[in-house]
Amino acid sequence: MREGNAMERADLAGYAARSDSSRGRRYQEDFRDNRPAFERDRDRIIHCAAFRRLEYKTQVFVNHEGDYYRTRLTHSLEVAQIGKGIARRLALNEELTETLALAHDLGHTPFGHTGEEVLNRLMEGAGGFEHNLQSLRVVDELEERYPNFNGLNLSWEVREGIVKHSSQYDAPVSIHAEFLPGTVPTIEGQLINFADEIAYNNHDIDDGLKSGYLSLAQLKGVTLWDEVHEGIMRKHPGIEVDRAVCQTVSALIGVLINDLVLTTAANLEHLNIRSQEELRRVNLPVVAFSPQMTERNAELKRFLFQHLYRHYKVERMRVKAERYLAELFEVYIKHPTLLPLKHQIKMEREGRERVICDYIAGMTDRFALDEFKRLFEPYERV
Repeated sequence: MREGNAMERADLAGYAARSDSSRGRRYQEDFRDNRPAFERDRDRIIHCAAFRRLEYKTQVFVNHEGDYYRTRLTHSLEVAQIGKGIARRLALNEELTETLALAHDLGHTPFGHTGEEVLNRLMEGAGGFEHNLQSLRVVDELEERYPNFNGLNLSWEVREGIVKHSSQYDAPVSIHAEFLPGTVPTIEGQLINFADEIAYNNHDIDDGLKSGYLSLAQLKGVTLWDEVHEGIMRKHPGIEVDRAVCQTVSALIGVLINDLVLTTAANLEHLNIRSQEELRRVNLPVVAFSPQMTERNAELKRFLFQHLYRHYKVERMRVKAERYLAELFEVYIKHPTLLPLKHQIKMEREGRERVICDYIAGMTDRFALDEFKRLFEPYERV
């Protein structure tokens, strides 16, 4: 059965991505139903192993530090919720937006960005490591679910959006010619960068306050926080502190979304972009905050970097995580027979370093800690 377009929204803007105009998949398939392509892609991601493992991968706080804190999985769900809200207001393709949100962190290592930095250093001379390229590798090669090919066989637009995803923490990547390097992705792909940033800035404030690593006194003086928090206090005088924090975070997300939607709509109008073809021809990013909001958001990010991401307790876990992953990598390199047999077989085709890198990148925080104990603590059962 062919993939259908009957269930796709009829009111999509001309510049929105559409399943029926997708550049297609790497492998031809016969389908059991006629779901639109991007809806099928979303469902494949939700059911894949790499997505389930995000439940036990770090955002800022390591999994064993508490059940309250965000993980890569809850973060991805928040990005999807924010992204879909933006897409609906701009008449963009919500299914493509949701798919990219759920897929954007599939290639992340255990222990957050520390894991990525460690693997990139250890893989120097063997291709390096970058989590967006690893996400593409997950959906193109590492998932093993179908009889005739590796990977999930996702639509070209989803794969392009994955490899062109960028945030302030992402290093520039070399993009394969297949994905038109030097050209902007779909508008849906562009907005995920901002939905990602809106989500992690605000949930990191929430987690930071809950953990005690941040305080309301420290946040005072951060312009964006002050403006929104003072508005909440005027509207709800005498509100409990915890409720005020929740309301402020919620309102802050709304303020950022509203600014992004209005600025993006104005950019589309100014550049006279009415179709995907015009977007590619103009070849300029159109999703953006206003200059004032960009400045205020940058101030908030600087605050989080200084007071949360470099908090001494976060630093302690970062140093421990570096040791865990470096020692695991080194012992696997020296003794590859410690890996499960199917990974040993892959080494003949893909090389020892890359297979070990894939294996470690796929670990959850919990599995990496347990594996370290199994291999290096003498009384731990193997």
